[in-house]
Amino acid sequence: MALEHGLDVKTLSATIGHVSSVTTLDIYSHITDTMQRQAAVHIDRKIGGTDAQMPTIAREERKDTSPVEFTPYKPKIRKPGTGCVTMINDHLYEGRYTPTNAYGKRESHNIYAKTREECEEKLAEMIAEVKAQIKAEKEKMTG
Repeated sequence: MALEHGLDVKTLSATIGHVSSVTTLDIYSHITDTMQRQAAVHIDRKIGGTDAQMPTIAREERKDTSPVEFTPYKPKIRKPGTGCVTMINDHLYEGRYTPTNAYGKRESHNIYAKTREECEEKLAEMIAEVKAQIKAEKEKMTG
């Protein structure tokens, strides 16, 4: 933009901190539409002897950019030991339950469903099954 507004390359190079103005030109000298129009007008004035003016571009009015009414999903607060449900994308939910097993290690159990409600149901069933398995393992260990 500095080049576009007439700043010379050497000053811009020093301001940016480049060692050489060649580096600045290599990186930032891509030609913008405005620069092309300015060059054409300059050539018309100097070589063609005309009174050429910079063409004005009709700018579009800004469209209404007021924010869309957005209400974030507020999940119910879950109690410890009830797992969690996560929305992976618009048609896939993941239910996760990570209890401590009979040997004192945490292990994850996951289920997937197409709707949040279906995922909640599957998660509740899985939690009941996992708790029963852990209880059975603990009973086996104690003898």
